[in-house]
Amino acid sequence: MKIVIIGGTGLIGSKTVDRLRKQGHEVIAASPNTGVNTITGEGLAEALAGTDVVIDLANSPSFEDKAVMEFFETSGRNLLAAEKVAGVRHHIALSVVGTERLQESGYFRAKLAQERLIKASGIPYTIVHSTQFMEFLGGIAQSGTVGETVHLSPAYVQPIASDDVADAMADVALARPVNGTIEIAGPERSRLSDLVGRYLKAMGDARKIEPDPEARYFGARLEDGSLVSDNNPRLGRITFEEWFANSARK
Repeated sequence: MKIVIIGGTGLIGSKTVDRLRKQGHEVIAASPNTGVNTITGEGLAEALAGTDVVIDLANSPSFEDKAVMEFFETSGRNLLAAEKVAGVRHHIALSVVGTERLQESGYFRAKLAQERLIKASGIPYTIVHSTQFMEFLGGIAQSGTVGETVHLSPAYVQPIASDDVADAMADVALARPVNGTIEIAGPERSRLSDLVGRYLKAMGDARKIEPDPEARYFGARLEDGSLVSDNNPRLGRITFEEWFANSARK
């Protein structure tokens, strides 16, 4: 098959490209750096000609409320319109477990808008809801840091390694559209404040964790069930310890 991966040079994209190419598929890693821009439309028609499957992994460069909404709405409309012209048979998008529960956040409002465009497009689709990537733990710690203290919600998380995400995205690309949402999650559930504390300790970082139920996550207050999946998710195989030993310091 010919598969176009929007955001194909990023963390998940590059790994998904590699997996699908090794299975013999023609894969285009599409991004502004490779001449394909879903905001301006540059290169879209040419990239999508003869394409069977599109995987949208693009993310907004800004998480400011107005900017992130404009990104996902503009990118989504341009991409889906070009797919219709090209006769794409399966549109796949990566989104976030809990998107519909976290509408206090401008980022999650924008992701929900993206999902609604997909569902209304008439193109067969699969939306993949993923829990947080382990690779983002350092950024999550930084976002809650005030001085030498990290204020984080004690709500549950079930983080997944990017290698497990890429495995799932490659499998979905080769499967039939479900015209609905599937969920993927890491193998272990823990409290966000505890997990980031383990991460900082393993990194030799002296910052202290302050569990705070009022601490915001991308602008939203978390409940225990906000970021975890109880919808029979596909579970990754890589634990936090395995991920840290093999990837965290690279």
